[in-house]
Amino acid sequence: MPRPSLVIVSPALASANNGNWQTAQRWRHLLSTRFPVRIVQHWDAATGSGDDLMLALHARRSADSVRAWAQARSARGLVLVLTGTDLYQDIHSDPAAQASLKWAERLVVLQDQGLDALPEAGRAKARVIYQSTTARVPLDKTAARLRAVMVGHLRRVKSPETLFEAAQLLGADEGILIDHIGGADEPAYRAQAQATQAACPHYRWLGPLPHGRTRQTIQRAHLLVHTSAMEGGAHVIMEAVRSGTPVLASRVPGNVGMLGLGYGGYFEPGDSAGLAALLRRCRQSQLSAQDPSGALLGWLQRQCDERAPLFAPEAERAALLQLIEELHP
Repeated sequence: MPRPSLVIVSPALASANNGNWQTAQRWRHLLSTRFPVRIVQHWDAATGSGDDLMLALHARRSADSVRAWAQARSARGLVLVLTGTDLYQDIHSDPAAQASLKWAERLVVLQDQGLDALPEAGRAKARVIYQSTTARVPLDKTAARLRAVMVGHLRRVKSPETLFEAAQLLGADEGILIDHIGGADEPAYRAQAQATQAACPHYRWLGPLPHGRTRQTIQRAHLLVHTSAMEGGAHVIMEAVRSGTPVLASRVPGNVGMLGLGYGGYFEPGDSAGLAALLRRCRQSQLSAQDPSGALLGWLQRQCDERAPLFAPEAERAALLQLIEELHP
């Protein structure tokens, strides 16, 4: 029986280098040894007659492609991959996103809490597929200070002000250094980052960095900080976990679905004082094993190590192959 041909619809292509594109590119790499795979920004029946299965990223932004497929083929072979803005915003209010949800034969969420955000009618056809990345050995970590890094463009959904405020609550003499990686297209956030850097010598805004340098910074850090107000399944969390770097994260469903319900490194969304307190506890953990909070860094590390196999490329590939087998046995 001939192998099915796959088309991946990504509203963002290589020039954007965002989560949608990274997922599309990674899935093409994982699947291309078994199937013909192509990536498009928009799909139409005239140019896609040879496609057997569609993997469409983003319910709202890929809605035109999803509708075109459904009109030409019905739901058969149509997989819709749901992002954070899909799960926690658009499918509850946007008609185009809601229509995409109904047309799809299968839904994919990128962390296990995503299932709870779906309407009950959509859960039976939903599958959880964790994203993946290669494992990296931790680089040498200084004992002179606690190095924390936050990675993400300075946008409202990432809640960078939580990090700015936490940095202002920490003293320069507390031995905690915060690096902040990410571009700032919004002038207000650029100004806040610059003002925080001027006022807090222990905070550095590094701007956008190439992916390789970003991963090296994560490998050298004692902690990754992730303050998002909304997430579908953050790449940077799995990159930290697969690099031996534990995470301090906002307690939002997308982060809980990556790190687990019982993870010990959560702070409430927007709680800058809670984040600062966790950073202090981790610094004390680094300084003294006899401190009452001294087990924290090691505990977070063990918890992240337990989650790391979920984000292995072979696990993601196996889940994708199982999904394709369901749709095209």
